[in-house]
Amino acid sequence: MPAGEYVRYVALGDSQTEGLGDGDDTTGLRGWADRLAERLAALDPDVRYANLAVRGRVAAQVRAEQLGPALALRPDLATVVAGVNDLLRPRFDADEVAAHLEAMFAELTAQGAHVATLTFPDVARITALARPIGSRVTALNHRIRAAAHRHGVTVAETAHHAVVADPRLWSQDRLHASPLGHARIAAAVAHALRLPGSGDAWTHPLPPPPAPAPTGWRAAPAELRWAASFLGPWLGRRLRGRSSGDGRTAKRPELLPVT
Repeated sequence: MPAGEYVRYVALGDSQTEGLGDGDDTTGLRGWADRLAERLAALDPDVRYANLAVRGRVAAQVRAEQLGPALALRPDLATVVAGVNDLLRPRFDADEVAAHLEAMFAELTAQGAHVATLTFPDVARITALARPIGSRVTALNHRIRAAAHRHGVTVAETAHHAVVADPRLWSQDRLHASPLGHARIAAAVAHALRLPGSGDAWTHPLPPPPAPAPTGWRAAPAELRWAASFLGPWLGRRLRGRSSGDGRTAKRPELLPVT
């Protein structure tokens, strides 16, 4: 379908697609998928948009819980972004995660939807404590590209650009994009889809900050505060078999006008 003629857009995924880091649960979450829907609606006010994403979901859960409802909505555009929660699990299997993603690619494209996804940045460039999972990110990205190629899925390549490691694109937890980061992701997907008015400005670096970020031992206090505020609670939930998405449902389960 020519870019600019998508009128039924359905987003599948986890917290990033739900919009964590861009707003809050009191005022409402926006997020990159909402921002992409707004771009589509600017091209055609008849666009309808559903967001089935739920925070904390691994790829298998996204497939089990969201694929069926997504197919029932018969989208002509679908975004499938999942796997980050898998990357953080002790037992990570890149082939297994990619198989779930590919199954979603296959079923959605077979029904006639144009599917888009993205690759993930190396989180070690965002926080040094995440360095052990850098090889996992590389392995998953390789498989995402291969699966996307087999099914004609559009890939927004966010992994290669230096700007994605800029702290200003990330929220305080360093796992979710900030409002500015969500805007860049939406722009990346729009560019990959070749939507009218899109371009590569999202790859450009931000202006230099007023003061450089501390490095080395000077950064240690901030790293410890981050570990206590975010990493510790996250590990605690994992040990208890809990998820941030327990009891939650999709914020936008039906195709509705973009407002």
